[in-house]
Amino acid sequence: MPIEPGELMTARAAIRRDPEAIRAIWREHRQWIAAILLAHKPRGVDLEDLLQDVALTMVRKIDEIRDPAALRGWLRMIALNTALATGREKTRRTRLDREFRLRLTSEPEDVSADATEQAERLLDLARELPDGYREPLILRCVRGMSYRQIAQAMDLPETTVETRISRGRRMLREKLARSGRILEGAS
Repeated sequence: MPIEPGELMTARAAIRRDPEAIRAIWREHRQWIAAILLAHKPRGVDLEDLLQDVALTMVRKIDEIRDPAALRGWLRMIALNTALATGREKTRRTRLDREFRLRLTSEPEDVSADATEQAERLLDLARELPDGYREPLILRCVRGMSYRQIAQAMDLPETTVETRISRGRRMLREKLARSGRILEGAS
């Protein structure tokens, strides 16, 4: 479908970062972008969150469009990439959570319902740690990030991250001991 002359003018203005033109483009295209997201979004992901991600990407990168006539295709690719990336991240997060629970409780081949329940309780206790200790510990154990990556994300020295993770683990062991929920192999 060819782009209308008025739409072409609006696209050109948006590429020049005209705020009103950007708003007009979003109002005009939001519904079909939502339809694309609905067709590709992972289960359990809110459509409004995905629309917000697409809108943010559009605002940040609209000046990178070289051909105003390519606006619709560009918006479609943003929508597809947003939905697919969210699905990959959700799958990855689920896998990492499962791996974290397995690492904390037992070897993968002898995982039982009891071990899974213990891992859930351990993760709940880890969430009770103070921010300065909880965040680096969870980033390390759940997200699998290196000390360097955590240090960069939190804008801290790497040695501080190592110390906080070590202390966070110790606090977690103490919480487990106090609660009477001592888990074998949870260190």
